[in-house]
Amino acid sequence: MKFTANREAVDKLPVDFLGFIFYPESKRFVGSVTDPGLFNSTKIKVAVFVDENIFEIMGLAKNLGFSYVQLHGKENPKTCRILKKQGLKVIKAFNLNEDFDFSELKAYDRSVDYFLFDTKSSLPGGSGKKFNWGILDKYSGKKPFFLSGGINPEDVEKVKQLEHPGLFGIDLNSGFEEEPGVKNADKLETFITQLKG
Repeated sequence: MKFTANREAVDKLPVDFLGFIFYPESKRFVGSVTDPGLFNSTKIKVAVFVDENIFEIMGLAKNLGFSYVQLHGKENPKTCRILKKQGLKVIKAFNLNEDFDFSELKAYDRSVDYFLFDTKSSLPGGSGKKFNWGILDKYSGKKPFFLSGGINPEDVEKVKQLEHPGLFGIDLNSGFEEEPGVKNADKLETFITQLKG
């Protein structure tokens, strides 16, 4: 989300979370100066960072009314735990491929509220590509997770077939955009309707 009018259109849909990117290197970066009203959403707002200074995260969350943060860098369990103790809900992203060792997640169990599983990429903000969802069968942790990585409108039936007990939500990003940071509300609405139907 980068623009107020687009955010207002998505606000009308049955979505639970809205993500706002605060990573300057991302094409979806909200910018140093944002639209008035951009963050005045009725949804749960998630501020997304990559290796940002912890005090910057806490200050921004407080000043802009964010209760959730999503961390896409090399943030360690201690950093996550400090943010959690400040009353923030913490989503920690991990990039998966066939060689991913899920035992790495144990160190974060008491430090985060959710994991987010994305596709292994050299880009911290994601690649827009899917990973092999069969890898999820190796995850037996109790922490719920969001599924991310290249999901598009044609994937609705595949998503419906996912039965992992830890799956909490689906991250709908580049496959539902007109351009980076601008969601296509019609595509989102159709996907959500088919998913819930």
